[in-house]
Amino acid sequence: MDIKVQQKDWLFLLVCLGLGILAELSFFHGSIGVSYLVFIAGLYAVVFLRFRLTFTHRRIGLLVMVAIWLLAASYLLYDNFLFYSLNSFIIPVLVFFHIVLITSPNKLRWSTPVFVTLLTNKLGEGIKYSSSFCNKGFRRVFKNMDEQTAQTVKRILIGVIIGLPLLLIITGLLMSADAVFQDIVLRFQRYIVQLNFLEGAFRFVIVIVLTFVFFGVFQVLHGRPNPKASDYDTEEWNVRWNSVTAITILVLLNSVYVLFAAIQFKYFFSNGLQEGLTFAEYARRGFFELIIVTLINWTILISCLKLIDEKRKSLKITIKIMYSLLIGVSCVMLASAYQRLSMYEAAYGFTLDRILAHAFMVFLIVIFAYTLIKVWVERLSLLHFYLIVGLLFYTGLNVIHIEKIIVDNNLERYERTEKIDIHYLNSLSYTGVNGLIELYEKNPEYPQLEKVLANRIEWEERRSEGSWQSFNFMKQEVTQKLRELELKEESR
Repeated sequence: MDIKVQQKDWLFLLVCLGLGILAELSFFHGSIGVSYLVFIAGLYAVVFLRFRLTFTHRRIGLLVMVAIWLLAASYLLYDNFLFYSLNSFIIPVLVFFHIVLITSPNKLRWSTPVFVTLLTNKLGEGIKYSSSFCNKGFRRVFKNMDEQTAQTVKRILIGVIIGLPLLLIITGLLMSADAVFQDIVLRFQRYIVQLNFLEGAFRFVIVIVLTFVFFGVFQVLHGRPNPKASDYDTEEWNVRWNSVTAITILVLLNSVYVLFAAIQFKYFFSNGLQEGLTFAEYARRGFFELIIVTLINWTILISCLKLIDEKRKSLKITIKIMYSLLIGVSCVMLASAYQRLSMYEAAYGFTLDRILAHAFMVFLIVIFAYTLIKVWVERLSLLHFYLIVGLLFYTGLNVIHIEKIIVDNNLERYERTEKIDIHYLNSLSYTGVNGLIELYEKNPEYPQLEKVLANRIEWEERRSEGSWQSFNFMKQEVTQKLRELELKEESR
């Protein structure tokens, strides 16, 4: 890649170096808490510095940015293990998507699969830009050297970059093969760690890599001409399905589904189970199967809408009726699965998996409802709606604090049945521990509860104080409650 390096580019590189340092401080010093919001604030300060207010796709861009900030705020407000891991991948993807989106032409459709190609192209161009910039910088630094010496230094640096990972792998293998060699290496490693050399070198490499990733992407988006919307127009699908064949398939499927739905209505209006089945058997035998069938129906429906283009009015109306019937019976299946899972929760308690399954079924019903509208109003875009609703759905799951819902429902169930799984609550994050404290205040004599809390208090006492990056409101609140909690002496 041929690039022109100006003085302002070097100044912006220093800005990206500051952003790289901020990223390293935010994400590589223990668990993440308030530091994610600090980094997002710094990142968008650089975005506004680089692009001013010349943004496109402002409405969807604002929605994505709000979602990013809410997801980042979840690290400060809550401490859900599942979303902690998922967001570490999803937030960076959303940030990159957002920055490319707001710097792309307004006529470029973001809700098409080809936009993914644009994203990957921009990332690749950013890496190439950083590589070319480093090459030019190398030449400028060593311009007084003769060509042969400069090339030698360059090759040594490349050799070090390639050789270090190989050295680590081979050293690990040799350590496994010989105990004496392993002991020598570990002694040397402990000596290096005491000097903080290895850790410092590792952090330095992270800062440099992140700096050039940020720099390359921002430079490509700011300096290179944007693609024309016409360059990314989607091509028409050449594959087409015959409408008569599709109608035949849909009639066969709908016949079975209508019979199933008719049987299900018997259980919708009664609290009874099928004869000879327990709650667990009734839920497990039907829930997952119904979800799978519903997803199969959704796949068939989307494929037909995409690949069938019937012009004859009578067949067109017929197939729309079949689509509508398929959506209707799919919703009945979802309602049946929802009911089965609710009965199972009432009998055995609430867990994260079960609450997420409930939420996913609600999401599917919303998707089916919009798809039904699309069947009769053909100009609507499915992917556009799916992406927006998917983003809102995922962000909503982060905002509503699912673990709090789980704990509250289990405590409410305890009031009715005097049954609760304290070990499951303890396996949750600090929200689950907060529920155990509430349970202890209601019934300190609950079996093993005092022992569980005593172990948790002991663990908190051994745990070192977290850094500022890890600050979290829920963790802070529950830790304080544990310190103030008074247990019997024999339990501790």
